Amino acid sequence: MGSPEITIRPMTPADLDGVMEIEHLSFLTPWSRAAFASELKQRYTVYLVAREGERVVGYAGMHVIWDQAHVTNVAVHPQRRGRGIGERLMRELIQIAHSRGVTHMTLEVRVSNTPAQELYRKLGFVTAPGAIRKGYYTDTGEDAIVMWKEPLIENEQEGAV
Repeated sequence: MGSPEITIRPMTPADLDGVMEIEHLSFLTPWSRAAFASELKQRYTVYLVAREGERVVGYAGMHVIWDQAHVTNVAVHPQRRGRGIGERLMRELIQIAHSRGVTHMTLEVRVSNTPAQELYRKLGFVTAPGAIRKGYYTDTGEDAIVMWKEPLIENEQEGAV
């Protein structure tokens, strides 16, 4: 018997135990449970979870304001990384943003996080010259690269999830 299929769906408060486990395994300065609970109540936010059976194995979120989306976070359980879960979550965020009339999407990524940078480039994100936020990550003082995607959907193939 194989592994359960990965499903992507909107995050609910019932998912927060699994989200918090991944958050603490993934970040030096994790968001609080209250921060996620607050985000789930906002009309301008979209948060998704990836589930393998009953277990949350990844999540992603964004703010959607007018014609712009800003990715707030993407994380996959360390034991499930490298299996395309982050890519599926990002593709779903892009598709949802596009369906809401968003024309461009932005995010910040750690200078040291080359796997994430490679994923974002694969999805069509680019870095504008000089697009660095100095000391953006307060836990380490690390700089962030600002990446941008416009247009949001370039062809039908890219929009497929």
